[in-house]
Amino acid sequence: MTRTTHTVALDQGTLDLTVERHGEQGRPFLLLHGGGGPATVTPFAALLAERHPARVFTPLHPGFAGTPRPEWLTDVPTLARAYAHLLDVLDLRDVAVVGNSIGGWIAAELAALGGDRISSVTLVNAVGMAVPGHPVADTFSLTPVELSRLSFHDPSKFRFDPAALTEEQRATAAANQAALRVYSGPHTMADPGLAVRLALIERPVLVAWGESDRVVDADYGRAYAEAVPGAEFRLLKGTGHMPQIETPEMLLPVVRDFAEAHAEVQARR
Repeated sequence: MTRTTHTVALDQGTLDLTVERHGEQGRPFLLLHGGGGPATVTPFAALLAERHPARVFTPLHPGFAGTPRPEWLTDVPTLARAYAHLLDVLDLRDVAVVGNSIGGWIAAELAALGGDRISSVTLVNAVGMAVPGHPVADTFSLTPVELSRLSFHDPSKFRFDPAALTEEQRATAAANQAALRVYSGPHTMADPGLAVRLALIERPVLVAWGESDRVVDADYGRAYAEAVPGAEFRLLKGTGHMPQIETPEMLLPVVRDFAEAHAEVQARR
């Protein structure tokens, strides 16, 4: 893995983005992490780069993992615009975008912006929509153990002992939580205007959902797919909110095959 920093310019000012990269050749993937931070996708990025092969770019959302966040960067749509500029800076084309949880929300906003650098988008247990009767769990009020119970099909395999964390790990977790609170917005992981923007998406979209997710249930995922013109919905059995952690071997072909199928379609246009 290599880590680099790239500067992008938005109307509000410049922004330094830290990007981790796995793989030196193959199709480019932009992999967007969720509220648990970059560690929730790093092993999957390495797996995807090795098996595909692929070049997997994983930006650290500003404020996560000790990275700086300017005061003006306070919402997901602005962060999505920053990542659109990042694709320009990196000069990437035929990019398969994959996002989990709030990373899925960012991926959806990025797809809604349009542009010709993205060939497909895979949303894995994404948040961001307001779906009546299917609220996103208030993860900020939960203990790590309680959150684990909602997140995994088999929580016993992912036992978490907060007492075992080092001071550095505690500081990182606190910073991640603080950044997540900023990006989640006043409605806590639900933007009432997102559905309107989802209807503008023209790129192929796959909504993949862990059936056992109790942070955001499968019917929420189905509503997400219905909001995007032509989107596919795929239910993943035996896994929860973070399939890339719990069942990476199951998620890998889903991500890879969708990216490959639609990269070929885009190339023929």
